[in-house]
Amino acid sequence: MGSSVRELAGATPATRDRYVDLLRVASLGAVVLGHWLMAAVTPDGVGNLLAVVPALQPLTWLLQVMPVFFFVGGFSHALSYRSLLRKRPEGSEGSVYSAFLRARLQRLLRPTMVFVLVWGAAALLVQLLGGGGGLTGVTLRMVTQPLWFIGIYLAMVAFTPPLLRLHERYGWGAFAGLAGAAVAVDVLRFAAGVPYVEFLNFAFVWLAVHQLGFLRADGRIHPRRAALLAGGGLVTAAALVALGPYPLSMVGMPGEKVSNMAPPTLALLAHGLWLVGAVELLRAPAARLLERPRVWRAVVAANGVAMTAFLWHLTAMFGVYGALLALDADLPEPASAAWWAQVPLRLALAAALTAALVAAFRTFERPAAPTTAPGAPGASGAGPLAALGATLCLLGVLGLSMVGFGGLLDGRTALLIAIPVSAPAAVAMTLGGWLLVERAGRKMP
Repeated sequence: MGSSVRELAGATPATRDRYVDLLRVASLGAVVLGHWLMAAVTPDGVGNLLAVVPALQPLTWLLQVMPVFFFVGGFSHALSYRSLLRKRPEGSEGSVYSAFLRARLQRLLRPTMVFVLVWGAAALLVQLLGGGGGLTGVTLRMVTQPLWFIGIYLAMVAFTPPLLRLHERYGWGAFAGLAGAAVAVDVLRFAAGVPYVEFLNFAFVWLAVHQLGFLRADGRIHPRRAALLAGGGLVTAAALVALGPYPLSMVGMPGEKVSNMAPPTLALLAHGLWLVGAVELLRAPAARLLERPRVWRAVVAANGVAMTAFLWHLTAMFGVYGALLALDADLPEPASAAWWAQVPLRLALAAALTAALVAAFRTFERPAAPTTAPGAPGASGAGPLAALGATLCLLGVLGLSMVGFGGLLDGRTALLIAIPVSAPAAVAMTLGGWLLVERAGRKMP
């Protein structure tokens, strides 16, 4: 691996925006660290450290960095789609769309499908043997929760072409339209009490952040605008939390009536604006740091396994706690002095187990062999087929993130857009959708 990383780093084009790669790795790393720190596991169950110590909730204004990842996604998607458009033959936009989906989703869906199938088989075996209680049952329910991020990201990729056209026509106006729609949703939700309207903000909030990535791709977030985004977003988020119905935590909390995350709120959008502005203000010093060969090689190496590490980090965390319980080790009361003293050891063990899982599954994150150029013969109908596949994948991974693998044999379901979804149905949708995206993205000679 060392030589290949060295070669990849050495072959980096001078035009590549290295800071984007750093942001991608850093945002996923912050999420992983946040999950490991927030877990409050005792022999009696699993809790949330932020609920045990509410005074720590302001830390989520730094550790809730998913908006940065989606912002980076918008930047990368704009560049990728435009590159394919430049190479297409006339009248082949449908095949461009299918090739774009396959290219952008390969490194996302291939490791995700392996994760889903491995965990599905393990859950089936555990439950056939009569297990599934205690920490094992909690693990089966919770290990799929990070898949919500995969579902949202799928939607962003799928909507890139139309939203990119809106951006090219209206610029900041397209972002303002999405942000305004998010405002309208929260007004209807909190002031008018309209039921179910809040779920529209899964689209409006995250796609607005994604739209900022398009603006960055066109060089339209200069330092002054970055400062306005950072300052305005921070002040707005603070005001909304202080004066409105929004909670302080920027991540979901157990038992709360209103969550800033599920579904997203205007407060989370404002939080995303301040984060985007802040990271843009740090671009110049970070770019200088990334010119150092060792630093850049580390970023390249981390990017090559980032999705695999993200998918398996909760598996590692629960594995560590399971081993400690099996060894009858002491698990101190969360937030006690003994608990904090044990944090470095637990983090080190979780990191080591995650590294082992990455070594086992990293090969599935490598991109498959490239296809022929967009618009090759046999691509008729590829666009609709790819869109159908992406939709099925979106619904499947979101459903699985909600229902988990607990109760696999009992028919347990979760509501996805008012439709009950079981784990087997969610797996079938994800697998079927992925195969359709792969089929549509291959251009047959």
